[in-house]
Amino acid sequence: MRVRVIFKLRNKGATLPFHHQHILSTLIGNLLAGYDSKHLIYNFSCLKGQTRISRSGLHYYSTRVTLVFASLDKGMINYFLHQVFKNNLLEVGDLILTPEAIEEEHQPSFSNPTKYVCISPLVIVKPNGDEIAKDFIQPDSDQFSDFLYESTMLRMELSGLFSAQEISSFYQFQVLPDMQYIEKLKKEAKKFARIYTLYDIEVPKAEVRGYTFPFSLYAHPKVHDFIFNGGFGEVADEGYGMLDIANADPLTRCMPYKLAIPEDKVTASPSQTWF
Repeated sequence: MRVRVIFKLRNKGATLPFHHQHILSTLIGNLLAGYDSKHLIYNFSCLKGQTRISRSGLHYYSTRVTLVFASLDKGMINYFLHQVFKNNLLEVGDLILTPEAIEEEHQPSFSNPTKYVCISPLVIVKPNGDEIAKDFIQPDSDQFSDFLYESTMLRMELSGLFSAQEISSFYQFQVLPDMQYIEKLKKEAKKFARIYTLYDIEVPKAEVRGYTFPFSLYAHPKVHDFIFNGGFGEVADEGYGMLDIANADPLTRCMPYKLAIPEDKVTASPSQTWF
């Protein structure tokens, strides 16, 4: 399940760092601190809105900004939303936000293959104190696909939502990057892979390589569902590996979400273009 939380921006022109997943990760972690679950499997986007770039980061000039939050656990999503709407004001970096509305994304029907785009960088190797997490791995190599397969199967096992027999049946798995897109970026001297810093609150703890490019995935429908709602790759609960369906129309794929919150705290969902 995926929801979009729409916030009113109180201070237009305020800034966030270009890569601000760690700021959102700390906020979301605090909001979920009281949720009773053995395995917290969730994923989230960066804050989206109209921005301008400067040396200090991203300046937000839209009236509203949006956060996508996703989990296979609907109870977690409702708990998170209740925690968000308890606050009239939330500070995210320099941004001052008021939660205003909620939209639910329609669950897509997954074809095989399904083509995805990366909303946030895709991390394929978990940092374990060595340098391999920063190594560049060719996206069209078997190794790239194998890392993601092993990561996904382990996360599905740890979720407790799938039997060992089910997981063993998910052997069909292949990541096929859009090499035409990647070659175009190379010719334009643009990067599709960068080093990102992971944080423990505000203290740097590790560096990883993240990839951002379209790709197609052959996999079982349950695997597609898992990565679409729980994130793809490593450190998904820190805001990495959020995907979207390529060429999806953002204006027709969501509906207002009903949550038991006082009416003065939630307004009708405004029209908004996402991405």
